[in-house]
Amino acid sequence: MRPNPAIWHSDAVLAAVNSGDAGAIIRAVRLAKHQTLADLAALCGYSVSTLSRLERGKQPLRDVAVLRSLVDALDIPPSLLGLADTPPRSVHSSRPAAMVTVILPRDEEIDPMRRRTLLAGLTGLAGSAVCGIRPASASPITDPIRALEHALLTPPASGIPTGLAQLHEQLAATREVFQQGRYTDVATSLLRLLPTAHATRHEVSGDEAIVAADRHLSDLYTLTAELMVKIGNDPLAWTTADRAMQAAHATDDILTHASASRTWAIVLRRAGRADTAQNLVVDTAAMLQPHLHRGPEHLSVYGSLLSTAAYTAAVDGHREDAHTLIGEAVQAANRLGVDANHRFTAFGPTGVDLYRISIARVLGDSGTAVETARGIDPRAIHQVERLARYWSDVARSFYQWDKPEQCYRALLRAEHASPDEVRYRKPIQHITMSLLRQPTAKSMPGIQAFARRNGVPVA
Repeated sequence: MRPNPAIWHSDAVLAAVNSGDAGAIIRAVRLAKHQTLADLAALCGYSVSTLSRLERGKQPLRDVAVLRSLVDALDIPPSLLGLADTPPRSVHSSRPAAMVTVILPRDEEIDPMRRRTLLAGLTGLAGSAVCGIRPASASPITDPIRALEHALLTPPASGIPTGLAQLHEQLAATREVFQQGRYTDVATSLLRLLPTAHATRHEVSGDEAIVAADRHLSDLYTLTAELMVKIGNDPLAWTTADRAMQAAHATDDILTHASASRTWAIVLRRAGRADTAQNLVVDTAAMLQPHLHRGPEHLSVYGSLLSTAAYTAAVDGHREDAHTLIGEAVQAANRLGVDANHRFTAFGPTGVDLYRISIARVLGDSGTAVETARGIDPRAIHQVERLARYWSDVARSFYQWDKPEQCYRALLRAEHASPDEVRYRKPIQHITMSLLRQPTAKSMPGIQAFARRNGVPVA
């Protein structure tokens, strides 16, 4: 039985049907039938957050099985959602909460063979030349970030090889600078370190030395990808994360592979491939799980993977999965027992709480995010980059909560911790532009100077 014919004559439904927007049609019919999102969720088996994203066009509506389930739940003609009026195929039930002990179903993009093929082909995004990096010219570098971006896209030039121990020390020192939130200094180091790492890789001989050189190369490209994420250069983040994965596959080192996979998943998520990213990071955590007895490094990387998986689930609107996964990260942090920084993960109980703030924020629970933040003593956050992210998340939560003055005060705290974290983060720049237009801007002393310091135009 189809809905009351009067439904089809309502202005909202007619407008939605004429628009051809499947999400708008679903919403219009649901409202015309006086159903809540929870009512529809109970009928079709998808979460309220997922349905909300589908209706608002925040999640693509192309999967035939999903469309069939919505047709059945709403009891509407299949043609309204672009389907042929044929007998429906069986529809899979909603996916369970993600657990690392339960491997989520693979799609073709996460199949290991296809993944290797995909990784091999992605290099073309920045040209086949991106197998090294051209060293900076002898003239002073006025903008190391832009110089690094340019160098990553130019034909490789030879570097000067060094010893593996020295390369390891230089990489660790650059990682420490990154955790201090000094991104321009990181770019300066990478301009020198990447060609050095490539030259060292070509110079060494012997299986053990080659594996070590590949491991350092993977770690360097992982760091480069993380820097590109920080400055919002997603194409170069994709390219450098791909190179990190290729170098990691050559090592057979589980921690190197896990670290590169985590960064690759972050890049995939930012590119709109949240499902693929989620499968990758959960699979990687499951692969690492049997090795946790080997020490705190394995446990820290494992916990970082769970935290990333939880945040990815939240970004994709999967509230239950996000809470389940962050709960597992809490267990890993409790098992570790302290706020540590093994393999530069900054993982521990406080680190997990920082992710809980981010998760609440992206799920729209601004009050929860702020309350979680209030439960954290900023003095317990030992890495400057994480401290700046803490204050940035607090600012974004207050902004989302429509509390501009509290948002501005938190931004000042973030800038005090790490000017680069504020200067290069696009969401912070967008918030600053909005604060300048607020009617209460006059009650935010120094807002225009703050905007100018961070490259935001002031009228």
